[in-house]
Amino acid sequence: MSSASPFAGAAAGPRPLTARDYKTLALSALGGTLEFYDFVIYVFFAAVIGGLFFPADMPDWLRQLQTFGIFAAGYLARPVGGIVIAHFGDLLGRKRMFSLSIFLMAVPTLVIGLLPTYAAIGVAAPLLLLAMRVLQGAAIGGEMPGAWVFIGEHVPAQRYGLGVGTLTAGITGGILLGSLVAVAINTHYAPAEVSDFAWRIPFILGGVFGLVSVYLRRFLHETPVFQELAQRRSVAAELPLKTIVRDHRAPVLYVALLTWVLSAAIVVVVLYTPTYLQKVHHVPAAVALEANALATFMLTLGCVLVGWACDRFGTRPTMLVGWAGLFITAYLFYTGLPGTTASLFWHYGLVGLFVGTIATVPIASVRAFPAPVRFSGLSFAYNMAYAIFGGLTPVILTLWLQRDLMAPAHYVGALAVLGFVLAWLPLAVRGQPMQAATMRG
Repeated sequence: MSSASPFAGAAAGPRPLTARDYKTLALSALGGTLEFYDFVIYVFFAAVIGGLFFPADMPDWLRQLQTFGIFAAGYLARPVGGIVIAHFGDLLGRKRMFSLSIFLMAVPTLVIGLLPTYAAIGVAAPLLLLAMRVLQGAAIGGEMPGAWVFIGEHVPAQRYGLGVGTLTAGITGGILLGSLVAVAINTHYAPAEVSDFAWRIPFILGGVFGLVSVYLRRFLHETPVFQELAQRRSVAAELPLKTIVRDHRAPVLYVALLTWVLSAAIVVVVLYTPTYLQKVHHVPAAVALEANALATFMLTLGCVLVGWACDRFGTRPTMLVGWAGLFITAYLFYTGLPGTTASLFWHYGLVGLFVGTIATVPIASVRAFPAPVRFSGLSFAYNMAYAIFGGLTPVILTLWLQRDLMAPAHYVGALAVLGFVLAWLPLAVRGQPMQAATMRG
């Protein structure tokens, strides 16, 4: 396909968003929210799960290590699941794999909510839990790249940024939903009730709603880009991953580096910081979690604003402003700790808004690969990088904090600088109307 736009044929010529576009975007975003909720809800109940799925006489540190090890297994399974699902997405169609990924997430989530504990079936309990987390990891590895490609190939070219940004907001909204559900469960039930039965509720709800989302995705249509490729018989003729490794190394490296920036913003600012606030600055747990919920909400809003800005002002200017803003607000937030409750909420919310710049990552990354191998290229680069950098980030920070309490600020700041530099490279605007270069394929 040779055009200034990588989605010519999907959205040729200016046109407004139609009712069908809105339905596609809504169903995709809803599915992304529920799927990411299913993936992260585990971490909010890790302490309870550790007490139920491992021997009671096991040392607490070892129990927690194994519990989080099972959580980490989901990340390690992402590349495998992403590559396999993306392979068939490039060969058989985006829609089929898009629906399969959420099915593979919903069923294990429901099963976790129904699993017998260690007291009932012994060592089989943690082994089954591990198996379910591996399936969840495989599913999320296919969901996020698949969702970005699906929406990117559906929406009009002039609404491409808003479409991908809104979908990313829906995905990050799954973190917020998980946080709110965990707060509600722990507020409504006593600790003994949570350990007895209430911990199962979020998993069962996630599984049921996920299956509903699978049904709703039946009403989505295959992307116009894949339909055109199929009609022209331009679907990947060989193993898509082989083509990626041989012909598209530069986009793979570019997307991997962008993913490193994304993982730093999400893992450090959103997932790691609540514990950092409590352990290092002695912020009460309730206050830290409430501030984190605000930051996550602002992140979700930021993704939509960033997508709109990419359409209005261009991807490169948006990336430059966004990553520079993240650099400034990260230092403003971490240097101001612990501060007052008001300053904590204000600064955390502000840095959360600029974390929304992560929406530029899929906006630039989807365009980096030609359509016949787009799903596989994005999935391979994104999932491999996230498995490496997302997994190493907490380890790096834990060691760095022994020497410097400002380690989170320095890490996020350094990666924001990397994002700023990456914005100047040609791949940042590949496929945009103002870009002269065309795509191979």
